[in-house]
Amino acid sequence: MASDSTILGAAGEHYAMCQLLRRGMIAALAPVGVPNADIVVTDQIGDRLCALQGKARREIGSDGGWHMKPKHEELSSPSLFYCFVDFRAALTDQPKCWVIPSAVVAQALRSTHQAWLSMPGKKGQPHKDSNVRRLLPHYKVLESQYPLGWLDKYYEAWTLLDEVMAPP
Repeated sequence: MASDSTILGAAGEHYAMCQLLRRGMIAALAPVGVPNADIVVTDQIGDRLCALQGKARREIGSDGGWHMKPKHEELSSPSLFYCFVDFRAALTDQPKCWVIPSAVVAQALRSTHQAWLSMPGKKGQPHKDSNVRRLLPHYKVLESQYPLGWLDKYYEAWTLLDEVMAPP
């Protein structure tokens, strides 16, 4: 039986697919096991190509963020984007979605994680590194760079894909 997080992830991918197809892009789920892309996107004649990695969440937990891994600190390509979907608390709530270039995500994860590691823990002890990263709508550790609202410019920013997909 599939886990709740697997089903939620699939819902996020299909939400992104719906948005891409509505905008006239050709989108298909990548084969299972492709490590860095969930959706492959092209134009109608196959000249332009980009990829999306989907991340989905429900409104649980207090930080409003998405689970990430250390690999996402290094994953950066001009043609790779993330689609962060927040399905919110109730099934009747409209999903919210942010489309963010992979370079922006990598930089945010890398810099905020390094800042967190350099700060002492609650009892003054050094933080221990782990395989957990979070993309957050607000980072207290680097608030000057990532204040509340830093994600706003990426809200429903599907036009970022248009820029990559545009003919030269």
